[in-house]
Amino acid sequence: MEWTKQFVRYVIVMILQVLLFDQLQLWGACHPYIYVLCLLMMPITLPHSASMIIGAAAGLVMDVFCNSLGVHMAACILLMFIRPYLIGAIVNDKDRLNEQISSRAIGTEALIKYVVIGVLIHHLTVFSLAAWSFSHIWFVLLETLVSSIVTILIIIGYNVMSYR
Repeated sequence: MEWTKQFVRYVIVMILQVLLFDQLQLWGACHPYIYVLCLLMMPITLPHSASMIIGAAAGLVMDVFCNSLGVHMAACILLMFIRPYLIGAIVNDKDRLNEQISSRAIGTEALIKYVVIGVLIHHLTVFSLAAWSFSHIWFVLLETLVSSIVTILIIIGYNVMSYR
């Protein structure tokens, strides 16, 4: 049942990402990538190899729809590689017994830290690889900051609404 719910969430979020959020160009520097929600909210007990494969698949789907030549795939693989270490650093041991990541399961403060760090890693990777030049470093940092703030607010809002 949990995997069905995860898959349905993934499909809905990817449809929203492709049809709605990819079309938004807020202030020319804001590109919210809400599909990261699906990667960050995967069960804690998911094997590392499976999470890497799921991350690669999610990135590949985004690359196909965004025509971004592997940028999203690289960012998602990096995020999924770092995810267990990030969870280990933020979530204490008794909370790891719970399979899901939510404000109720790990606490609001831990969830915010986890989402902020995960989104920043993902977005900085996407925008750095897309620019592929140090001459645009300030714009890359601006895109990362603005896009991350919007994405983080959407993910935290979703989490608060769905787990209340």
